[in-house]
Amino acid sequence: MSTVIAAMITAVVGILGTLFAPLLQQRMTVRQREEDARTEDRRRRTEERRTAYTAMNRASRQFHTLLKDALHRIRDDVYTDEDRVRLEEARREYRDRYAEAQMIVPERVLEASRALNTVLAGIDAQAKRIDRGLRRDGETAAGALLELKEAEPRLAEMRRIMREDLGILD
Repeated sequence: MSTVIAAMITAVVGILGTLFAPLLQQRMTVRQREEDARTEDRRRRTEERRTAYTAMNRASRQFHTLLKDALHRIRDDVYTDEDRVRLEEARREYRDRYAEAQMIVPERVLEASRALNTVLAGIDAQAKRIDRGLRRDGETAAGALLELKEAEPRLAEMRRIMREDLGILD
């Protein structure tokens, strides 16, 4: 290969490099933006789940606590209209947080929440029947309090699954 041909090849490669450098840079910039968008989307989804989990956990525990308090007060015959209102508000808050979470959380979290909901809803219905004087055979506030203990491991399991989903492992 002569010096002239080598010089021409070098010149062509240099010109092509100069022409393609902006195209390569643009392509790399587009790829970086796409990756940044995917990263931001993952961060946003994680934050949405964290917010939903926090709200669900708080509402579930509040409903559980007020349901337990209501049963104690029904048993002791000191249940008031104010207690009824507070329990109903907690039940609605719990229902609303669960409905919101259904749209963004994984199925295994929903399964854990459904298991908890089965207990809480059943005990809530019992408490209302007992309070209204429409109790079924064998239904008592003391018995419902014992049944409500089934919710505690389900609350813990739901919280564990939520934390695991967020990457919080103990």
